[in-house]
Amino acid sequence: MEHDVVLEMRHIDKSFPGVKALQNVDFTLRKGEIHALMGENGAGKSTLIKVLTGVYSKDEGDILLEGKAVAIRSPQDAQNLGIATVYQEITLCPNLSVAENMYIGRTRGASVNWKKMNAQADKILENLDIPATGKMQLGSCSLAVQQMIAIAWAVDMDRKVLILDEPTSSLDEQEVAKLFRLMRELKERGVGIVFVTHFFDQVYEASDRITVLRDGQLVGEYLIQDLPRVQLVSKMLGKELDDQADLRGEQPRYLPEEGAAPVIEAHQLQSDAGIYPFNFYINKGEVNGFTSLLGSGRSECVRAIFGADRVIGGTVKKNGKEIKIKKPLDAMKNGIAYLSEERKADGIIGDLSVRDNIILASQVLRGFMKPYSKAEANKLADEYIELLQVKTASRDTPIKSLSGGNQQKVIVARWLLMHPEYLILDEPTRGIDVGTKQEIQKLALQLASEGMSVTFISSETDEMLHTCSRLVVMRDRKMVGELTGEELTQNKIMSTIAGDAAV
Repeated sequence: MEHDVVLEMRHIDKSFPGVKALQNVDFTLRKGEIHALMGENGAGKSTLIKVLTGVYSKDEGDILLEGKAVAIRSPQDAQNLGIATVYQEITLCPNLSVAENMYIGRTRGASVNWKKMNAQADKILENLDIPATGKMQLGSCSLAVQQMIAIAWAVDMDRKVLILDEPTSSLDEQEVAKLFRLMRELKERGVGIVFVTHFFDQVYEASDRITVLRDGQLVGEYLIQDLPRVQLVSKMLGKELDDQADLRGEQPRYLPEEGAAPVIEAHQLQSDAGIYPFNFYINKGEVNGFTSLLGSGRSECVRAIFGADRVIGGTVKKNGKEIKIKKPLDAMKNGIAYLSEERKADGIIGDLSVRDNIILASQVLRGFMKPYSKAEANKLADEYIELLQVKTASRDTPIKSLSGGNQQKVIVARWLLMHPEYLILDEPTRGIDVGTKQEIQKLALQLASEGMSVTFISSETDEMLHTCSRLVVMRDRKMVGELTGEELTQNKIMSTIAGDAAV
């Protein structure tokens, strides 16, 4: 009903140079409701929240609280109006007490009545069933309890709207259950909660409604019982359920020896990045991939195999023999190469030349006591610049001067120069032009036809279907399926991501 509405955002527009981040977006939150805000990375969720909380100013549109138009020009304005936000990264002070964190910035004058402050904190914590006391040091509490204390701080001053931005990303199942109990308690008190998460199971367990954004536009608002999971996947991806197109062409396939052990095999592998223990294998000359929505654990799986995240359990075998991978150099010495999805953060070294970026991994394997001569380095760089058709003024050009697609080709060249047995390509075509995308896809298939094993990860399912002969499907940081042959269709991918569930 209209009088139950606590927040309305109408016709919100927000642009950045060259990008329309939000276009005519509506969002409605009711009192005593948990409302999930869903969409792929880049859909506009974060921008909408930052407009609501005063981090960004809107270009067009209106924001209404309890039916009255409000101006939100800063985060302080949002707090004063009763809008509180708890972010994925806890922003409290672990070296202070729980009570100090709850009342920081709210005490005035030189003196503080510590006894009264601790008692008030204890009362709030008890009312919200949070297992902590005001005198405890925040850093001694678990992440889940710290998250709940952050929520207690946010709702203590008669908040009408609570925004939870990925609050469960660092929590285990028991901690998530405790957080959900707190959310339901706040819901009963009439607080409207905006719940941003990548986890489908949590959305359907905790939420009353779902709003879906895609490419900065509103797809729709739905009651939870009216939107089956597979339909939610479809709306987030913008793919119709009856799209049965299999875009893979007839590609030459390398045929490994019958009975040969997988090139790489992982058993119950787990890292400190929060993925569940998983099993994985790849055969010689195969292109396989991980597919799902962003945030599902795809990258965390391959980072564990490469040793980029700290491994805390499980084993890895190469050609049937167990190997120890504690760091990326261990993986490299075992013929494993990894092109990270974060090209700028984990890939290019901007001030170095194209040549030096190409030879970097190979030089690490040789050891820096055995440097390439200038002539050797030039020859290798020229060979791979020609092979991958890198557009650069010269091998001495700083890589930061190249286009994104050509930077990506240089990083691919870096790993190919290592002559790996197993190559992991994590989002190798993100942010590059269509022509270069096709070149990289063809390269992956060509390398496999010559006997290299390749894992190819992409957010674009069409690209995965074109490139991979086997897909591992992820959901909520777990492997939930494996598709091959005739199963490799848009329909089957989406239904597997959704869990083939009706709701």
